[in-house]
Amino acid sequence: MTRRRPVIAVCGLACETSAFTPARTDAAAFHPQRGPEAIALYSFLHDGTPLAAEADWHGALIGRALPGGMVTREAYEELAGEMVSLLEDVVAEHTLDGLWFDIHGAMVVEGLDDAEFDLLQRVRAVIGPDVIVSASMDLHGNVSRELAHMLDLVTCYRMAPHEDEYATKVRACENLLRCITAPRDVPKRPLKAWVPIPVLLPGEQTSTRDEPAKSIYGSISDVEALPGILDVGVWVGYAWADAPRNRAAVLVTGWNRDSVAAGAERLARQFWAARAGFHFVAPTGSLDECLDVAFTSSADKRPYFVSDSGDNPTAGGSGDVTWGLAKLLRRQEIVDQKAGVVIYASIPGPEAVQKAVAAGVGSTVTVTAGAAVDNLHAGPITLTGTVFSVKHGDPHAHTEVVLRVFETVYVILTELRKPYHYERDFTDLGLQPRQADVVLVKIGYLEPQLYDMAADWMLALTPGGVDQDLKRLGHTRIRRPMFPFDTDFDEKPPDLSARLIPMSTEPLTGPDD
Repeated sequence: MTRRRPVIAVCGLACETSAFTPARTDAAAFHPQRGPEAIALYSFLHDGTPLAAEADWHGALIGRALPGGMVTREAYEELAGEMVSLLEDVVAEHTLDGLWFDIHGAMVVEGLDDAEFDLLQRVRAVIGPDVIVSASMDLHGNVSRELAHMLDLVTCYRMAPHEDEYATKVRACENLLRCITAPRDVPKRPLKAWVPIPVLLPGEQTSTRDEPAKSIYGSISDVEALPGILDVGVWVGYAWADAPRNRAAVLVTGWNRDSVAAGAERLARQFWAARAGFHFVAPTGSLDECLDVAFTSSADKRPYFVSDSGDNPTAGGSGDVTWGLAKLLRRQEIVDQKAGVVIYASIPGPEAVQKAVAAGVGSTVTVTAGAAVDNLHAGPITLTGTVFSVKHGDPHAHTEVVLRVFETVYVILTELRKPYHYERDFTDLGLQPRQADVVLVKIGYLEPQLYDMAADWMLALTPGGVDQDLKRLGHTRIRRPMFPFDTDFDEKPPDLSARLIPMSTEPLTGPDD
């Protein structure tokens, strides 16, 4: 008798969302893909791959937005409604065995404290309680007790920067298939041990390149080696939102109750014990302090990268804060043209881009850009310079323009905001970052290609929606006490015992701690 191939649906919405920027994210920003187009996003599900051979995969709706401001309720309702409708179509045609829920975990929707849980509730209402659900998440996401309960399986990245994103998603699907096809004497739904940790830190202090995160995440393999363990996740949490779910957490799944609980507690205690040892991934300072070092650095320290971290568009910043660029251009080294070749990436300004494109390469223009969304720290900036290059067709920026000001300063202007993570982001514009003296980029920790290019670098603690100085942002709704907002835990240390979360088919009771 031929075994029926498992049928698995795929859906999810992902957006890392700052609650401290006035920016808002609309439905179009998610670039939703539906049906076969959703499956096509994942090369490991293409025809001829092992996963494609083992199951029938049916896409509903996948949407992934560039990190940004809160998702409007209207956009969420539109996308969630369409997702549910498409899932209803899948369920009408097929008997589902599983669902892969591809999310980030830090999406904030206007009026919702736990958007991913709300979305999964809607999904569960369609697929029913018996379908096994496996989620893949970013380690900068949040795992509330409610979300952990409604999911059966959870995987998350183990590297920051996220060089294991592909491997994590594959693991989520492999684990799902393993449970669906488990022998009759093995429970299809594993046990789940969840431990919330009262620590909330930015990713720039918890990169797995450095200690103590390197050792914490390195210990995952030891826990995975315990008998009866399926998967192990450690979440740093997302620091630039303000809800009760925002905190670190550990979640271990498997079939051996003792191993699952002991493994989760071990990692949680290790994370908690290391809390005071987390530090920024590079030397930090004010922007002026960082530029002082960059401009006086020796030749072997160039290109010198400076991270304008407060408006990082890949952490949720609006991308159009002009404060850093304005400060750079007021520097005497720039005015006196003694700074060498400097690249700044980037500032959005659709009208400025349009004017520069109309003028053409080689023309001198005066344009105004930035602060159309986030003008809390500085207003729009006016620049006069020569149009150095123009590029059309970028999936994020649409159109990019390089404006040369003060002869050797190259400012990238974009129609829409864009992160600059790859060398080609610069070279496609005719810029040579490896030959530059100083490169300022709106980012937190340097992504791998930038990290490899930088002879040295500093992280500037600049204002914006993802300000690294969390205490000046004004959190009011996170659970307290919470490190580093609170530091005296001597009298009442946190409860780091494992909470055994019931199966998604059983009711969740007790306090949400």
